[in-house]
Amino acid sequence: MSLAAASSDAILNRLLALHPKRIDLVLDRIERLLAALGHPERHLPPIIHVAGTNGKGSVCAYSRAMLEAQGLKVHVYTSPHLVRFHERIRLAGTLISEDELAAVLDECERANKNLPITFFEITTAAAFLAFARHKADALVLEVGLGGRLDATNVVTPAISVITPVSFDHQEFLGHELPGIAAEKAGIIKPGIPVIVGPQADQARDVILRTADSLGAPVFAYGQDFFAHGEHGRMVYQDDEGLLDLPSPRLPGAHQIENAATAIAALRHARQNWGRERAIEDGITRAEWPARLQRLTRGILVELAPKGAEIWLDGGHNPHAAHAIASAMADFEEKSSKPLYLITGMLKTKDAAGFFAPFAGLARHAVTVTIPGEEASRGAGELYDAAREAGLEASPADDLEDAMMQISAWSRARPNEGSPRILICGSLYLAGKVLAENS
Repeated sequence: MSLAAASSDAILNRLLALHPKRIDLVLDRIERLLAALGHPERHLPPIIHVAGTNGKGSVCAYSRAMLEAQGLKVHVYTSPHLVRFHERIRLAGTLISEDELAAVLDECERANKNLPITFFEITTAAAFLAFARHKADALVLEVGLGGRLDATNVVTPAISVITPVSFDHQEFLGHELPGIAAEKAGIIKPGIPVIVGPQADQARDVILRTADSLGAPVFAYGQDFFAHGEHGRMVYQDDEGLLDLPSPRLPGAHQIENAATAIAALRHARQNWGRERAIEDGITRAEWPARLQRLTRGILVELAPKGAEIWLDGGHNPHAAHAIASAMADFEEKSSKPLYLITGMLKTKDAAGFFAPFAGLARHAVTVTIPGEEASRGAGELYDAAREAGLEASPADDLEDAMMQISAWSRARPNEGSPRILICGSLYLAGKVLAENS
């Protein structure tokens, strides 16, 4: 490891100790630090601010791809990272360098003067500092958790976006959907347009009431813009007209909704970002790792049965599981293969709710403990949840053991053909997989 790399890792490790809680939702700490840094958040390019429970990352990926297809320079801030922290900060199209990451982290650490601040707050300040120092035409900014009190919610965007709201992080956002939606709707600013992705009625009502109270123009999916798949393509329509587009690059029917949400954001941000050719090009270029990503190399691929398909997805709540299961069912219609799951999840997630959409679809679930993750459910506990949801299941010692179990079952059932294997349940698990298999 280089000296520069060691310095950023060391700083990140120190920052983790500045607050006793990993998550503590208030804005006063980051506002204090940003003031000490000279308010870099006031010197950013026009912002697309994206909140929601599911689809945030995909909407950010489509937005970035469509903007870059216009020749624009785009900053991007997302979280969490999968393999390296640098993935969170993209400066004008390029991941932040090791030297610059270490420099802005060090500057934020010194400006903070060892006062309490969460890891996400101080690293968000570092990202704003880096963004303010590099010229760009747009910033795609993903909310970390919630919205109202998220550390990113100190900006005035060109447009706000709220993707589907469902149950996740209830320990911080509450256990009722209207309350969770209210937290997400906290990013809406007076007079700033807001794009509302597909929503359950309860969530949608809260978001629309919030926007109305702030005089924020609303463009809602299913009301002001629409999208559907047709003959292998995607049709998008709003009050500006109809677009006949290629299918989104990211697989799954839910990606049509995510792509449509990004298109609506670009067309209504009042920034001349809605160029049709760029939208068409961008929709086929978007990349977002661990969202129904096909794995083609690495130790797990080598251990898999011959001819197996191996897919990776970091979705970790019931709403995401429904979308993933629907995509797997579509794959099954096109190419019949027995579906096996390899699943690891955090203790805070609804494991039985995640498994439920796969009942009757997956042949078997192999459960694992996420390696190196203290908050992981144990493989045995997760096995119980899978069984509760109606799945045949078995625990495994690790990912390699899980794949070898599936290989043994596949050899014992040669008439079924090569399997389709989905590794799922956690972005932390996905990161471990990608570190060794990409």
